[in-house]
Amino acid sequence: MPEKSRILIADDEPKILMFIRANLAARGYEVHVAQDGLEAVEVAARVTPDVIVLDVNMPRMDGIEACRRIREWSNVPIIMLSVRGDEVDKVKALDEGADDYVTKPFGIEELLARIRVALRRSKVTTTSCPSFKAGNLEVDFSNRVVRRGGQPVKLTPTEYELLAYLVSNRGKVVSHRQILHSVWGPEYGEESEYVRVFIRQLRSKIEDDPSNPQLVRTETRVGYRFVPPE
Repeated sequence: MPEKSRILIADDEPKILMFIRANLAARGYEVHVAQDGLEAVEVAARVTPDVIVLDVNMPRMDGIEACRRIREWSNVPIIMLSVRGDEVDKVKALDEGADDYVTKPFGIEELLARIRVALRRSKVTTTSCPSFKAGNLEVDFSNRVVRRGGQPVKLTPTEYELLAYLVSNRGKVVSHRQILHSVWGPEYGEESEYVRVFIRQLRSKIEDDPSNPQLVRTETRVGYRFVPPE
């Protein structure tokens, strides 16, 4: 690891916090900690971490609200931790800006894998063409910049990777599993709710009418297709 990646861990359980911190530090990460959501927002603003791990249930400010606050000014990958594993809870966290969701109890290797995936998504994407432009949408792969009508579109790293994958496969139908493997990593394959949430978020930022999408089309029971405007 040429440079130490900065990881912020927020959890109100001291033993879990110490356990995660020790394991990350042992693997060469620069680790910062917070014991509640409010502190997490403050630390995130101060140290600009590369990945944030937020527990959902914390005092003063819960992880969902902390995620929402951080998303107002940062696109840093955010992983949520929670004892609740229902789909509705995952979707709520993803809707508020989380990139991933880990259910407690979890193995440290699983969390480390999720962190590595998040770090990979935040790096530069390699592609065979430096840019793509169709209609009022422009994707500058070289600089990871998306513009709509000439104006920059603020995307999270995961939203950008999703758009880049769809654009790179424009005209083709890609399945939920293909999207998960390519955007989130080979460890993923069954989290179809991730795809649904991020497709909805992406449409809200690049479509003229998100309720009647023309760029990112749904292929019922199969997946999605990116259709460039003529």
